[in-house]
Amino acid sequence: MMNLLIKASLITDPNSPFNNKTADVLIKNGVIASIGNITDADGVKEFDAAGAFLSPGFLDLNCNIGELGLETKEDIATGTAAAAAGGFTALALMPGTQPPVHSKAEVEYLLNRAKDNLVDVFPLGTISYKREGKDLAEMYDMYSSGAKAFTDGNRPVQDAGLMERALLYAQGFGAAVFSYPEDTAIAGKAKVNEGHISTMLGMKGIPPLAEELMIARDLYLAEYTNSRIHFSTISTERSVSLIREAKSKGIKVTCDVAAHHLVLTDEALLGFDSMYKVKPPLRTKADADALVSGLKDGTIDAIVSQHTPHEVEFKDVEFEIAEYGITGLQTALSLAVKAGLSAEIIVQAMAVNPRNILSVNTPVINEGERANLTLFSVKEEWTYTRESNLSKSYNSPYIGQNLTGKTLLTCNNNQLFKS
Repeated sequence: MMNLLIKASLITDPNSPFNNKTADVLIKNGVIASIGNITDADGVKEFDAAGAFLSPGFLDLNCNIGELGLETKEDIATGTAAAAAGGFTALALMPGTQPPVHSKAEVEYLLNRAKDNLVDVFPLGTISYKREGKDLAEMYDMYSSGAKAFTDGNRPVQDAGLMERALLYAQGFGAAVFSYPEDTAIAGKAKVNEGHISTMLGMKGIPPLAEELMIARDLYLAEYTNSRIHFSTISTERSVSLIREAKSKGIKVTCDVAAHHLVLTDEALLGFDSMYKVKPPLRTKADADALVSGLKDGTIDAIVSQHTPHEVEFKDVEFEIAEYGITGLQTALSLAVKAGLSAEIIVQAMAVNPRNILSVNTPVINEGERANLTLFSVKEEWTYTRESNLSKSYNSPYIGQNLTGKTLLTCNNNQLFKS
């Protein structure tokens, strides 16, 4: 049973009547019993939260966990442990497993495996059967079993007709379709951003156009079908502009950005360190600045970890043949702080908006509500080490680095994680 008194935190929850108030929060049996100046909570553990922010638990819209089939990268137990350490009380799981999450059997398996966990798990179903981009998967069956949205993960849907049918079909039962925007014909086999850094490295580059063309296409499709579209991990200045313009026209569009794209640029690749190899690739300083501005003005709705764990043999190799991705669950908050974002924007982009996009209930910090909370500091420093890394994999450029911005407590489902 979780009984806890959180003392003197600044409540940061736009849906709470206590928003922007410094107060004590008493949790009894996993429920918020009272909020105010509490002095008589006998026999309850106290946590001094002065200077820290108390928000609804974070939800990550883009998390790769190997289970099913790739458990050597990450399984539900290790993935949810890393999530709790990073302040996430919920994960939307990408379907790129083996087999992919393309029928209700996989959805039900994952939900069953994640039962009674501190971290809620929302499996995302594939748009296409086997993620092959040819035929629609059993979307309604998966939705009925608990899939909250549909995506082919890190495989873009190249066939415009298939994407149009997916949008129309999902609209019928109110689910979101996630687009990973990349025109593969333009991106080709390049591994880094096209620009002066790729020229210096002597490597073929992926032009921003590959992302922007696909965003333009899917915005047209969303407008034509009057459907909801969500873009995963946008990375370029022009992408932000296209989505800003589409929102102003009333198109039902949302988007997210990976935390590492807010603070890293392609200059990180000058040492050919494969830990910085991600997809979409790291772009320029102008792109990173535009992404931060997009979060500040509400064009970009969410920050995601894009947690992509790999065994050491897939990363500790030459840049050209290394796999894409970094483990991001435990560093997403720190990178958002490093990008100069306020606690209010972080809470909106990591707790509130992701749940609106998935159409799941947003926890509220109020008396009588279940305690689904993240307590975090934007000033506390910590070192991300192999020992403090709770993921099964450690393919992060941040291991061994000092970071600012730390999760102090994560609580949900009558369970508590204290860092």
